Amino acid sequence: MARPTTALGFATLTGMLLLLLLGCTDSAKLASLETTDELVVVTRNTPTTYYFEGDRASGFDYALIRQFALEQELSLRIKVAFSLPELFEMLATGEAHLAAAGLSQSPLRDAQFLSTAAYLEQQPLVVYKSGSHRPRSMGDLVSRDLIIVAGSVHVELLATLQEELPDLSWREIHAADSLELMQLVTDEKAELAIVDSTEFKLQQTLFPRVVAAMEIGEVTPVVWYLPPSAHAEQTLATVNTFIANKKASGFIAQLEREHFERYENVSRVASLTFQRRIRDDLPAWQALLEEVAAEYQMDWRLLAAMAYQESHWNPDARSHTGVRGMMMLTRVTAAELGVDDRTDPQQSLRGGARFFKDLLRRLPADIEEPNRSSMALAAYNVGMGHLEDARVLTQRSGGDPHLWPDVRAQLPKLQNPAFFPMTKFGFAEGATAVTYVDNIRHYEGMLALQGLPDQRIAPPIELDTLFPARFSDAISPVL
Repeated sequence: MARPTTALGFATLTGMLLLLLLGCTDSAKLASLETTDELVVVTRNTPTTYYFEGDRASGFDYALIRQFALEQELSLRIKVAFSLPELFEMLATGEAHLAAAGLSQSPLRDAQFLSTAAYLEQQPLVVYKSGSHRPRSMGDLVSRDLIIVAGSVHVELLATLQEELPDLSWREIHAADSLELMQLVTDEKAELAIVDSTEFKLQQTLFPRVVAAMEIGEVTPVVWYLPPSAHAEQTLATVNTFIANKKASGFIAQLEREHFERYENVSRVASLTFQRRIRDDLPAWQALLEEVAAEYQMDWRLLAAMAYQESHWNPDARSHTGVRGMMMLTRVTAAELGVDDRTDPQQSLRGGARFFKDLLRRLPADIEEPNRSSMALAAYNVGMGHLEDARVLTQRSGGDPHLWPDVRAQLPKLQNPAFFPMTKFGFAEGATAVTYVDNIRHYEGMLALQGLPDQRIAPPIELDTLFPARFSDAISPVL
């Protein structure tokens, strides 16, 4: 059966011509940023850009644009597009001040819109399902069922490659990002896909059977895009100054660590196993996890991740050190928490949740999330005293003891004879604590991302904790 397409697909080309005809002219829909108190941003509902962890908005681009709005004293309104052509059409017709959605810079986009300074870089990758035929050269892409996201810069990349490989063909999938592509490859409804490295890093946790075969094309800058307007140059200068400052201060690097690096230390085998346990075992425990988490004002996904890391959701788990139950409590800790039966799943979960919340309260008040929860998790594993030793080492080394990535780098020193004799509480298995936190954050992230392929849009929510009282943050789905 013949597969569609060659060079620029008809739908993609039509969309591009529409944008050119629109001319990206000024629109009366939105006032300029210099004369308004509201920033309107169009983005995509994806793991790398904008999604909801429980009732909290998250995502790398969301965190960065939120900070920009905060510093400019603007309220933030998010609009979500369901495809890249739709996103750029909204930008062209003046429905948003800018697009912040993990967008790769390209000549075609630059011809129509204003690009900001780059804040990330990403590498296009060819991916395939492990166990199938791996492509090792560009020629191996010919006569294969290759898919890409419609409207992505990968269309331009393949059109250029087709000049050397006339028989190259591909299919364009109308989707917000490469989640759908990863699913199609997993289900063997496509052989190969092209995805960007930042998306692949996160999405492989959901589709661990999909692996990278090779790089394709060049590393591309990731930018925000603005529509040309009478005030665009002034706005662009403001945005570029913000990006430059955030790169110089380390803020963007910190966001990268928080949003991307928490998945790096967990194996594909562990991800596959966890996915199977989500399907087979979690349904029996989810209602109880949600109930206990609500009692202690926790996200149930975090509690579920903790319980999985401790016992793989086994209420009868036991270790050689004497800890027992779903949350693997010691006898002494259980007694202090009022847990009579450590093998009772409800008592164990309540005890573990209470202990975690107590650790959160004991941390210095000026440690903010998500650093606060990560440090409490480390203390759950290694003890608050040893965590404080690591924070002291962090400060002595020039790091920030309020930031988990800085403290995380120092924890392994607690088992180094060159360092632990100088600490107050002595030797501790700091490297184990690092792995413990990494795993929990990984499992929590997998649970948060699990529903994205099926349910892209979350309900509107006021996020008063993120902005001054007069600021609100709402999502406006595009129908």
